Amino acid sequence: MKPTSQITAGHAVLETVIGFMGIAWSEKGLIRLCLPERSREAVERRLLRHPGVSASTDQPQWVVDLIASIKAYAAGEDVDFSSVPVDLDGVDDFRLAIYDAARKLGFGETTTYGELAKRAGHAGLPRETGAALGANPVPLVIPCHRILAAGGKIGGFSAPGGSATKERMLAMEGVRVGPPPAAQGSFGF
Repeated sequence: MKPTSQITAGHAVLETVIGFMGIAWSEKGLIRLCLPERSREAVERRLLRHPGVSASTDQPQWVVDLIASIKAYAAGEDVDFSSVPVDLDGVDDFRLAIYDAARKLGFGETTTYGELAKRAGHAGLPRETGAALGANPVPLVIPCHRILAAGGKIGGFSAPGGSATKERMLAMEGVRVGPPPAAQGSFGF
């Protein structure tokens, strides 16, 4: 086993003003990000059920910086996550293109699934784009919450709280959209 100072993979659960969030990283970059939950234990369970998540909690400097940025974002600050290293090993080319296009969206900037597909070089595939974003392992860093359905509707969101969480995240960025569908309106962080 490597000495502790050389371990480069790990995970962390952090408390923010909007709830507990979690991240996991490899030697190449971020591999998981869990959006807010009510308890540290719930986030820890979600993180550790994914293969490749290390039990180590030692944090390289870029992770320390990322945690500070996530907390700042949760507190309402304009944060740019575009330079965070992300390890997307095993992700197919279509999803990589969609994720790359999504990462180009800045704080408070939105687009539609159809437009994002077009920007990624896959025009005419809005549903497939939505499915790719639903499998996004690092929401916030790959800002899938900034992608809306046609007509400016909120669209789906696979994180805890569904569309209500997506709407809250957009509101934190100054984006106002209509209320989530009634079926998803009762979920919270």
